[in-house]
Amino acid sequence: MRIIFTLLLLLASAPGSTAPKADLWPYWQQSNEANTATIDHARWQRTLDNYLVQQPQQTLFRYRAVSDNDKWELDRYIRTLTAIDPRRYRQDEQFAYWVNLYNALTVQLILDNYPVKSITKLGGIFSFGPWDGKLVRINGQQLSLNDIEHRILRPIWQDARIHYVVNCASLGCPDLQPQAFTASNSEHLLEQGAKRFINSTKGVRERGNKVQLSSIYDWYSVDFGTQSDLQRHLNQYRVGKPILLNKISYDYNWTLNEAK
Repeated sequence: MRIIFTLLLLLASAPGSTAPKADLWPYWQQSNEANTATIDHARWQRTLDNYLVQQPQQTLFRYRAVSDNDKWELDRYIRTLTAIDPRRYRQDEQFAYWVNLYNALTVQLILDNYPVKSITKLGGIFSFGPWDGKLVRINGQQLSLNDIEHRILRPIWQDARIHYVVNCASLGCPDLQPQAFTASNSEHLLEQGAKRFINSTKGVRERGNKVQLSSIYDWYSVDFGTQSDLQRHLNQYRVGKPILLNKISYDYNWTLNEAK
């Protein structure tokens, strides 16, 4: 009976059944649009340059190869970001800050628990993954990955393309991009992320008159609108013949995005 109860709890906590809603944390809404200062993401860029492997349909990460010194560099980068009050910067700078922090924390989580087959194995026996665990403190506020994505990024920027740029270290996830986000390149990377994912088989796969979509479009359907809205969104980025969303199924691969 205890095993059955545990399995039911895990199922109830899976993203497909209880995907977090966009729930604004007003504390982080403040910005200073007059501030022209930039935040340095060079350490994160070096991590991507050294360990990200780009393939036609997928980017993979060489977790096994990361040196102790580079683990320290990643930790130093995260510590540097968490010592900053992002509210003192303009919103474009904040957006890059939060996306990079989310992705860097995800990579660090895997490294701290490596080897692991899936990020869903982290977070404790009653958790589906580590997303609710408080990982950092900024301005005295403790934050989890879910806080960053669902209480800051999604409600403040209200852009469905955010789902294409926050990476969950899984093969089914939109790619971890090879460029660190900055205020000046964020729009380009958002567009690039959308186009790459929608034209990959993990994003959209046609099978006769059926279309298999990433479960992201199911879990976060509120961000993509009605079925016709989603169809327009996909065809905006889709290369080749437009797709019709008549018969839809969903799939997601939680296997670690590791380069062997």
